[in-house]
Amino acid sequence: MAPLRFSANVSWLFPELPSLPARLRAAGSSGFEAAEVGWPYGEPPEALARTAQEVGLQLVLINTPPGDREKGEMGLGAVPGRQAAFRDGLEQAVVYAKALGCPRIHLMAGRVPQGADRAAVRDEMDTVFLENLRHAAGVLAQENLVGLLEPINTRITDPRYFLDTPQQAAAILEKVGRPNLQLQMDIFHWQIMDGNLTGNIRKFLPLVGHVQVAQVPGRGEPGSPGELNFPYLFQLLEDEGYKGFVGCEYQPRGDTVEGLSWLRSYWDKRGRPQSGQ
Repeated sequence: MAPLRFSANVSWLFPELPSLPARLRAAGSSGFEAAEVGWPYGEPPEALARTAQEVGLQLVLINTPPGDREKGEMGLGAVPGRQAAFRDGLEQAVVYAKALGCPRIHLMAGRVPQGADRAAVRDEMDTVFLENLRHAAGVLAQENLVGLLEPINTRITDPRYFLDTPQQAAAILEKVGRPNLQLQMDIFHWQIMDGNLTGNIRKFLPLVGHVQVAQVPGRGEPGSPGELNFPYLFQLLEDEGYKGFVGCEYQPRGDTVEGLSWLRSYWDKRGRPQSGQ
């Protein structure tokens, strides 16, 4: 069994550094071989690509643009009336992914509209999401890119987010039926919404194209106190044959580099993947 491959989410890690290029350099210096960025759109893609290349990082994941954050938007994929904006954002994400050599784009579902009842708008949002995902799958296939769906918990993090369980996401993926659309498993969100991580990982891992980790409930590094036994979960992912990246999307409790002791321990025990694995 090959050791897991880890990716630094530089939208979260190294918060003491003011810019994405600086955080990419810090990730490279800390031993990472891959990085992911939530929203890279404030920087020219060529500058990010150049920095990543200089420090030997592969960019493995970006998100579609969130929409109008001043109006409370957090993705547009399932939001009625915002189909044109979603497609414009998708085109922008594809431009960045191609420039960065990044193979995956998280297609953000978005939030239930302010003041709307979730149950009342669910069917309409399902329809919009399916339409947009079929369109996205075609656009992404032309560029040999993968789109990801990430359930985000509605108990703590984002009560209005539309896509909140792996079961809901898997059902949508089945309806769309496109091989270049996959599931993004953030273990933090899955634990909060449903628990049963061993069963859910085994059930849904064949659909998973990317994993992210953070401790529960504080969303700190895997080595911080909390509910989750990460040595067990990492072993489970290895045993189940997961070959993708594990994104470090957490809030460092202190200095980011010092807080990576959990990862250095993993590398000491399991070694690092060979290039090209």
